Amino acid sequence: MDDEVRLNKYIADSGYCSRREADRLIESGKVTVNGRVAEMGERVTSKDKVIIDGKRIVRDEETILLIFNKPPGITCTTAEDDETNVVKYLNYPKRIYPIGRLDKYSEGLLLMTNKGELVNGIMRSRYGHEKEYVVTVDRPVTDELLRRLTNGIQLSEDEYAKPCFAEKTSRNKFRMIITQGLNRQIRRMCEKVGCRVTKLKRVRIIDIELGDLPVGEYRKATPKELKSVLSRIDD
Repeated sequence: MDDEVRLNKYIADSGYCSRREADRLIESGKVTVNGRVAEMGERVTSKDKVIIDGKRIVRDEETILLIFNKPPGITCTTAEDDETNVVKYLNYPKRIYPIGRLDKYSEGLLLMTNKGELVNGIMRSRYGHEKEYVVTVDRPVTDELLRRLTNGIQLSEDEYAKPCFAEKTSRNKFRMIITQGLNRQIRRMCEKVGCRVTKLKRVRIIDIELGDLPVGEYRKATPKELKSVLSRIDD
């Protein structure tokens, strides 16, 4: 692969970090190309020697996208000192990291990739990508509870959960579709309307569905799923 690409994309394609983080590293002078400090916006090829913190960065041309059914107790982090680290759990042969997060005690669909631009493209709230959950709470689901959830909720002084979709599926359970990714958003929304989440399971991101994938297992995205995801993100 000798085609020139922007340095930030080259770094992101290696799985080292996202493009935005790559830009920060370049701006701070932590990236060198062929022995000299890299410049913002420069272009490189596979023949160039790109170094970050003493480690050579090699671009991976293969785009990996894994669909993982995360069990409760696994943490969406790459921190090596965390024994519940999702990367350790999967033990995948190539460097990958999670797209977004599910809190430690939530379960369900988690996407894993080696491409930084997928992380940004899928999870940035401005893109309005849907994420669907099955929510179980500690009280009966009423029309009033659903109304309050779907109308939008002020979570804190500077955080607002936008209006969303919620539909009752059983006595203590409902499905919910949101387009944001605020920290512990659904749990906090439920707390604001007087109930506590006892089980939270993500079942869909955009048009990728968890389906009947067993808990704790993963599969590779199909070509159709990967194409759909790539078509929805900014280059």
